[in-house]
Formats: sequence, structure tokens, C-alpha cells
Amino acid sequence: MPTPPASVALAWSSELLGYDFGVGHPMAPARLRLTMDLIRALGLLDTPGLRTLEAAEASDELLATVHDRDFIAAVRAGGDGRPDLVRGLGTTDNPVFPRVHEASARIVGATVAGAEEVWSGRSRHAVSLAGGMHHAMAAAASGFCIYNDVAAAIQWLLEHGCERVLYVDIDAHHGDGVERAFWDDPRVVTVSVHQSGESLFPGTGFAQDVGGPNARGSAVNVPLPAHTSDVPWLRAIEAVVAPLAEEFAPQVVVSQHGCDTHRRDPLTTMDISMDGLRAAAVLIGELAERHAGGRWLATGGGGYDILSTVPRAWAHLVAVSAGVDLPGSTPVPASWREEVAALGDLDAPRTMGDGVDVTFRTWVDGFDPDDPVDRAIMATRRSVFPWHGLDPLTA
Repeated sequence: MPTPPASVALAWSSELLGYDFGVGHPMAPARLRLTMDLIRALGLLDTPGLRTLEAAEASDELLATVHDRDFIAAVRAGGDGRPDLVRGLGTTDNPVFPRVHEASARIVGATVAGAEEVWSGRSRHAVSLAGGMHHAMAAAASGFCIYNDVAAAIQWLLEHGCERVLYVDIDAHHGDGVERAFWDDPRVVTVSVHQSGESLFPGTGFAQDVGGPNARGSAVNVPLPAHTSDVPWLRAIEAVVAPLAEEFAPQVVVSQHGCDTHRRDPLTTMDISMDGLRAAAVLIGELAERHAGGRWLATGGGGYDILSTVPRAWAHLVAVSAGVDLPGSTPVPASWREEVAALGDLDAPRTMGDGVDVTFRTWVDGFDPDDPVDRAIMATRRSVFPWHGLDPLTA
């Protein structure tokens, strides 16, 4: 069930649409515009307790908490048409464009503002739909990500008194940039449930990657086979994240909800439905409620099926965060479907779900050694759980 009604801050500004790599790039700003239009059409912005939050540009001082200052200078120069291929700027994945620094810094500002809302207690939940730029490294852009807003938000929490942050990343791609930022920091447990790096960018994130010498068990990776479907995917999230959340007792849960795991996504080969994506958001929200006093900061992320998947997935994320029951059978508003059709005689989805039953077996039902996903789950549990004093078989 969705989390109980709670105050939620939605970080948004039309200026966030300025993060635009150009025509033909998968990270098209239209995905955000259509998402916000669907949220409005569903009436979610009128939900009691939901308010929009200003998304201001992050200062250089804030960016420098997770990025090298030389890299920040290189991003500014990229806005003047000066690429820096060594730092990943001007590549096919990360073209430079006018005001690239300002657009990227605004995403960081939005997500950090959400972190401040949650930690201060002004809001129990916060959502930064433009955020989730989890591949960006301290000194390089990577995978459509210039600045790492998630790392900046977690670092802000740590610098303002938070002692334990649980980060959960359910994007199809490994959350390598966030993991790297906190690789040797025991205050942050990063969990990434993703399509295996053997078949997908960035080629990292394996079960044996468990964190630095001072933080063994703080990096948690669940690499899944291509074509993993809803039921085993949700089982993997529950089997790994739930025991760790109970043992670690985070003060804040930060999550990244890239929806490129959906079966329609053109860049990945996972087999997750809209119903599965919604169920994952519910699961993570419940973990935040149970183990982190309800403090939950959620971001967007990847997702390149712009018309059908991204708007519905992130509308569900906002609904779950706000405690709104929005079942998959809910009709998509006619006004939004007309907007999509006007983009090129396109047929928009008719309901908010895909009509898939996502009921799954919990881990307590037992390990199946013949199931490749169960084997992946067990490999992670064996690599990580002993560092937390947990039994890989029974915890």
C-alpha cells in the first residue's frame, strides 16, 4: 500500500528543462515537461500537503563538496563551446551546450533543496524529478550526467548532522558515481540493483564490490541478468535492501528511480512493467517509513521511453510520496493523451499501469539455486551481509 498521507516537497522549475543535450539525444527535456504535465492533469499538484519547491542553481561551493574545482571550471568553459574530452565534456554522451554549467547546477540545487526539506523536518518526503544524475564523477562527466546531484545531497546531509544515509538505486544502470563518492565512508550505504555490467553501461557494479577498507559492506551491488522481469526484480530489492535497512537504521533514505528498467526502454534490456516500478516506489517508501522516521528523498534518473514510460513512472513516484492511491487501472487523463497525440499522431497509454500482477515471493520463502536471479541475490548477500553481522541465508 502507498505510504500514509504526508507532506511532500516537489522540487521543480521550468528552468530545469534547460538541461538539453540537443536534438536526437536520449536525455530529452521533453520527458520532464510531459511528466509535469501528466502530474498536473492527474490533479496531484492539488494534493493536501504537497507543495512545489524552488529549484535554484547550486553554488560553486556546494558543487565543490563532491566535485573538483578544476572540473567545475571545465564545465563552465564547456558552456562557451570549449569541450574537454579528458573530463567527459563534449562526448557523444555528454555534449556541451550554452549554459551547461547553469543547467547542471540547477539540478543539484533542486535535489539538495529536497534534502534540506527532509532533514529540517519541513517536509517528510521530497522528490527531485530532474535529479538522479548518478554517473557523474568527482572530476568527469559520464553517462548523460554532468554534476552528481545525488552525491551532493547526501554530502549535504552528512555535513548537517546526519550520521547514516541509505541510498537505493533502482535504475537499470549501476549507480557508479554515487558509489564512488562514498566508497570508503561507513556513514553511507549505497545499494544499486541494476542490469549486470556484463551487458550494460557502465560495466561495473558486481557483487564482490563492497566498499573501501574503512567501509566494507557499505557498497552493495545486485547485478541482474538481462530480461529480468517484475517478480524476481522486486524480490531482489526486498531481499537485499530490507534486511540492510533494518540493521543499518538510516536516518534518511535517498533513492534514485530511473525507469529505464521498463520493457519499452530503448537503451536497456530489462523487462519491468509500470506496475513493477510503482511497487518498487511503494516498497522503498515503506522502508523509509519503518526505518528512517519517514524521511525520504527520491529522485528521477534514467528513462528514455519518453512518451509512455517516464511520465507515468514519475507521476506514480510523486503519488506514492504524497500518499495518494493511484492504481494502475487509473485512466490516463484525456487532455494529456491529446497533448501526446499532437506531438506526431502518437498513441499515448490509456491507463497508469500495464495490467501486470507483481506479487512476489519474499526471501523468507527460501533460496532457489536454479533461479538465476536468486543466485545473483545470494551472491550479493554472501558478499555484503557478513560485514553487517547478518546471515546471508536467513536474514
